[in-house]
Amino acid sequence: MGRKTPPTIDRVGEVLGNSLKRLDLSYRLNEYGIWPIWDEVVGKTIAVNAQPEKIRNGTLFVKVTSSVWMQQLQFMKEMIAEKLNNRLNREVVKNIFFVVGRIDSPGPAETPSMAARPAIDEEPKIDEQFLESVSDPELRQAFKKLLKSYSRRRGQG
Repeated sequence: MGRKTPPTIDRVGEVLGNSLKRLDLSYRLNEYGIWPIWDEVVGKTIAVNAQPEKIRNGTLFVKVTSSVWMQQLQFMKEMIAEKLNNRLNREVVKNIFFVVGRIDSPGPAETPSMAARPAIDEEPKIDEQFLESVSDPELRQAFKKLLKSYSRRRGQG
């Protein structure tokens, strides 16, 4: 009697990949890719005050610590969406919707000191220490313009 050859065993990755395609879950996995990269994309200061909550049909819902943060981030939502999509190598975030809510604070090693936090909860001012804490140059420049504009309007009012 001849030897039987064992059936071909598919690689686990191929099986999972085919299953994901069949179940159309690959896009959902791309959506959830936002959470691990959020803090790095927006920087620590923004991440302490804004965290993604959920994503539905291309709209990312982000919880922010105050209405001031909501207003300021509203002006930068297209830039944030673009940076997230670039990191994910596809258009996952089509819109960002901000809501005020409680954000669970990160561990002590990740929490910036009060001096490094922006002094914008009460009244935004150009705070160089805050601007330096925003690692992304484009976001830092956008915040700088926004804070200058706000300071000018506040001074006239």
